[in-house]
Amino acid sequence: MKIAITGGIGSGKTLAIEQLKSMGYPVFSADEISRNLVNGPKGAEILSPLFPHAVKNGKVDRKALAATVFTDEAELKKLNAALHPAIMQDLYGQMNEAEKVCPLVFAEVPLLFESQTEKDFDRVWVIMRGEEDRVNSAAQRDGTTQEEVRLRIKNQIDYSNTDFSAHTVIVNGETKEKFLCRIQEEVAKILNSF
Repeated sequence: MKIAITGGIGSGKTLAIEQLKSMGYPVFSADEISRNLVNGPKGAEILSPLFPHAVKNGKVDRKALAATVFTDEAELKKLNAALHPAIMQDLYGQMNEAEKVCPLVFAEVPLLFESQTEKDFDRVWVIMRGEEDRVNSAAQRDGTTQEEVRLRIKNQIDYSNTDFSAHTVIVNGETKEKFLCRIQEEVAKILNSF
């Protein structure tokens, strides 16, 4: 069973993933695949025609690219449209292999709803957290300003005003321990449904 984990920046996806890994489940990351793609020759090949100012000597200048896409929604959509098919193909391939040996396979997919790929997974977990907590957490983690984090949040779907009733919503709002217990409970529910 393929389960996608998503949520806005700073929501607690990484914490959820660490918990799942500690429980022995394979977890894959669309962000990690994206980083590897952008840092490699295939990423430069894909992005060079679209963002020539951000590709130099066959390598993507991530800072130049970020400066462009996180201040212009149209440019961000262009970037995601260019990279997403290659990222998802790699992600599905890794998950299919892992599924041969493990009944539950997880993937962190931050842009799941933006890319409209939620239907490609058996289940979706949406990690929810208050915006101020998200901003503070992401700014501290990434060493950026709160304003930079707010810009990124603005470019994501509005998690607080989206209907997620068809999916499993996990709130990261109290203590770390309660959040991790909730992850364990959701895994147990899935295993008990087999």
